[in-house]
Amino acid sequence: SFHLAFFFQMDTTQESYLDLFPLDAIVYLTPDSENVLEDIDPKKVYVLGGLVDESIHKKLTLQKARDQSLQTARLPIREYMVKTINTKNYHSETLAINQVFDVLSTYYKTRSWPAALKAGVSSGKGYVLPNAMN
Repeated sequence: SFHLAFFFQMDTTQESYLDLFPLDAIVYLTPDSENVLEDIDPKKVYVLGGLVDESIHKKLTLQKARDQSLQTARLPIREYMVKTINTKNYHSETLAINQVFDVLSTYYKTRSWPAALKAGVSSGKGYVLPNAMN
């Protein structure tokens, strides 16, 4: 194993998270969830769902979590950020896994969603913090 971001230890395994943790401890993070992640609970295990092509597999991560009877949550992007005007009229709450990790690790350190979202949500997603529009 190796240390990531100075305070996370990462281990890899071939085992499924369903075999490693109790179902009621798992929270599957998906942008399609109706539940907003308001805080990180150290007793929970957060699974970062990932896809290769979001346009083809719309809501697939949410369906996977439902099939496995898992709790779901989404990052509070629309609660803390605003849509920006852009030439493509593009707005997406779907982030790459490394971006989600950046959001979660920054929130863990700062307990500030604005700081966390600023760290992980690029302006190319079409969302910015309200004070960034001034």
